[in-house]
Amino acid sequence: MPVPSEVEIPSGVRSFAGRGPDWAAFVDRLPSLVRDLLDEWELRVDGEPMHGYCAIVLPVRTTSGRPAVLKVGFPDDESEHEHLALQHWQGRGAVRLLRADPRRWALLLERLHADEDLTGLWDVEACEVVAGLYARLHVPAPPRLRTLTSYVERWNRDLGALPRNAPVPRRLVEQATALGRDLVTDAASAGTMIHCDLHYANVLAGDREPWLAIDPKPVSGDPHYEVAPMLWNRWEELAGDVRNGVRRRFHALVDAAGLDEHRARDWVVVRMLHNAMWRLADPPETRRLTPTADYLTMCVSIAKAVQD
Repeated sequence: MPVPSEVEIPSGVRSFAGRGPDWAAFVDRLPSLVRDLLDEWELRVDGEPMHGYCAIVLPVRTTSGRPAVLKVGFPDDESEHEHLALQHWQGRGAVRLLRADPRRWALLLERLHADEDLTGLWDVEACEVVAGLYARLHVPAPPRLRTLTSYVERWNRDLGALPRNAPVPRRLVEQATALGRDLVTDAASAGTMIHCDLHYANVLAGDREPWLAIDPKPVSGDPHYEVAPMLWNRWEELAGDVRNGVRRRFHALVDAAGLDEHRARDWVVVRMLHNAMWRLADPPETRRLTPTADYLTMCVSIAKAVQD
């Protein structure tokens, strides 16, 4: 059955189908899924739909007139426990969860100001905001969360298997592999719930608090793992002074959050080399906004900058 006439699946969401058969199946069932959720949860559409990389977000109002958003996401490992993290935080530093159906990857969330995120702030000021959120979001991890170390152990094996002629410095590959190996065996690398994707666009202005985190990809991990996304996002702003720009952001985050500089540096190196590895693993026909050569340069530049 078609989605109600007042709801239109955006073209950007329909384009998800080009990523492969699983994505195409998700797009195919999305109209009926949205319709069913609107009916069952008695929601009224209250604005134009939005989307990120893997979810549609629809402004709605509840039966009491409360503004909210309905988020329906692609079923992937990273987002599977989003509802658990939001339940655990209970709105402290993060968007408040109003209702969830994990089986259908559906969340009803408080409505924030989608047009006001941290991209409009000076990057150092934004880093200080995010560092303040770390203190609120980094709480003991609930037992159901997967561990960061279980992921890193697997990714590290893949990184170590890169051919020697891969277009990234072999010295950095070997360094990141060794650092990852040490971090996996360190008890401090698990036990804290971390967001994993906390950056400028994943912090929105709210009414009850100035800034709130959205879109967690939660794991039981190490708070120092959180730093890297603030370095690679808004990358174009660092043109002409990459080294100092990266270091300015890195130290703003570390100092404001009271993190250990050396441990944060090690995780940045590991994350950036893992990112480079994943880009090299893209199928040849994969289309990305950033060309592969430029992306690899960014990964290597960040890994070097935090160490120089």
